[in-house]
Amino acid sequence: MEWYYVLLIGILCAIVGAIIGFFLARFVFKRYLKKNPPINENMVRAMLSQMGRTPSEKQVRAVMRSMEENK
Repeated sequence: MEWYYVLLIGILCAIVGAIIGFFLARFVFKRYLKKNPPINENMVRAMLSQMGRTPSEKQVRAVMRSMEENK
């Protein structure tokens, strides 16, 4: 077998592996987000309540805004 056939097969395997890896990673990430959704306002309220603070709407909005800025 010539060396360029080996090279061609290697490149094709790498391309197929990258495509399969992309779709596998996408599937795993979607499943993870379904099980662990991103934080929302209700979660912020619950977190502040657990810390012993009574959250005002202004505080909740400030936390959400700071999280959006740091995203």
